[in-house]
Amino acid sequence: MSGSTHPIPFSMPMFRGFVPERIRPWIYVFFAITFQFSGGLYLGTLNQMMGETTLMREDLLMCLYANLAGMAIYFPLLFRMKFRFTNKTLLCASATGVLLCNLLAPHITFLPLLWLVRFIEGMCKIQGTFECMSNIQLWMSPTRDFTVFFPVLHIVILGSMQLSDLLATYLMYYYHWDYMQLFISGIMMIDLLVLTVCTRHFRMFKKLPLFGIDWLGAILWAMLLLETAYLFNYGDWYDWWNSPVIRQLSVVIFVTFFFCVWRMFTIRHPYYEPKMWTYRHLLPVFILITLVEMFFAAEHVLEEVYLEEVMHYGAMTSVQLDWPALAGVLTGCIFAYWWMHIRHFNYLRLIIVGLGGIVCYLSGSYLLISTDIHISQLYLPIFCRSFAYAVLSATFMTCLEEIMSFQHFFQALSVFNMLHMVMGGVVGAAIYTRGLAYYIPDNIAHYGAAIDNVVSSRMSVPIQHSMETFMSQMMEISVKQIYGWTAYACIFLCLLFLLYDAPIRKELKQIPNWQKIRKMIAESFAYKKE
Repeated sequence: MSGSTHPIPFSMPMFRGFVPERIRPWIYVFFAITFQFSGGLYLGTLNQMMGETTLMREDLLMCLYANLAGMAIYFPLLFRMKFRFTNKTLLCASATGVLLCNLLAPHITFLPLLWLVRFIEGMCKIQGTFECMSNIQLWMSPTRDFTVFFPVLHIVILGSMQLSDLLATYLMYYYHWDYMQLFISGIMMIDLLVLTVCTRHFRMFKKLPLFGIDWLGAILWAMLLLETAYLFNYGDWYDWWNSPVIRQLSVVIFVTFFFCVWRMFTIRHPYYEPKMWTYRHLLPVFILITLVEMFFAAEHVLEEVYLEEVMHYGAMTSVQLDWPALAGVLTGCIFAYWWMHIRHFNYLRLIIVGLGGIVCYLSGSYLLISTDIHISQLYLPIFCRSFAYAVLSATFMTCLEEIMSFQHFFQALSVFNMLHMVMGGVVGAAIYTRGLAYYIPDNIAHYGAAIDNVVSSRMSVPIQHSMETFMSQMMEISVKQIYGWTAYACIFLCLLFLLYDAPIRKELKQIPNWQKIRKMIAESFAYKKE
């Protein structure tokens, strides 16, 4: 379905009359940024949190994956909530949820409860962001054009992610790591105050009841996502399938997956409809985004090992890399907008540009990694990484919308984000961690055999210092090797994608208006009730 090609007047009637019309959309932009500032984990504070709590690295990373899983699983419910509750109700509930989660999380020691809180925070976070951005879409694009909406959306999302990590690191350094949680709580209070004073309950359409939602299916898919994330996140710590925990969890994942699929094909209105999987080019998009996220996972494993274990950079030194990352995000989003909307170029070819950016990042890291470089020499690879991530994120969403009807778009977007935000990253991180576990001992055995024990005993420097230097060098070599193999894999994928082609619409679809979407949802469920 496509919306009208004629511009629709933009208005925000949910605001009270004394709020100037010019600043109304900017207030919602501010709200969206504040929601995206909230996260399950801020990587810049990871080491200090590990040092001050009894939690392992895997425990804290699971908080991040739970937060992202909450965001991904909630997508099919966004429109149902929008047509059931008023904008003010949804934003107030989202802000309150994020506020409570950030106040409670630092004091929770029971891990399953902590992960549940972060999962709920993710749902509130995406609900608040969606409400803000959906209500200003006509302000961004009077014709509801996705090639405008998605690049702007990712400026808000990805830019906020980079800024939040910067802020969390600075707050940790000058105060304490939990000050970021207090900051988010404070800014949510500001959001609630503005919403209370400046907005009113306004309903554009008749209330659509929450009938026909497969709540059990949503729970099952969420369990499947979290179980899989747990397996790959803790796999190395448990020594993979040598551990009975991993073997038992694998059986549980298989059983959960069976019930998810069985329910999808046996009830009238499942959480993910079978028809959603029948679109011709959907599977290639899902596979590609998973592989791309696996490449990007090098940021959270290889980069961290190099910066912390080889270069021994502190948090305030490593945070300098967030600035070129932020510049890359902004440049990538603007470039995607220019490519798809201004120039109307084939946006599938834009994926090649994004893959080329990943190749530049991986190859640059491979060539530059050394103990003799200055941190500023890493700015360009980091810029390329963020540029590629922004380009591909906006482009993949546009491609996804173009290959399917809007009726199934948000269901597909949910699965897409499961792979995009959770599965690709956690599987890639597991592969890199396993690679390091292989290459580091292998290099130690290879290069250690060349050490002359007699010469070593005569060295003027202490043997402990010599061994520390040696281990750093082995980590450096191992990281370079994995970066090299990953670069080869990405180049192969890039060349393979050049052979893939798909029919592209010359006239891009627009976002349907709210009236059509509501009518479509109501009719579909009315049909199913017969």
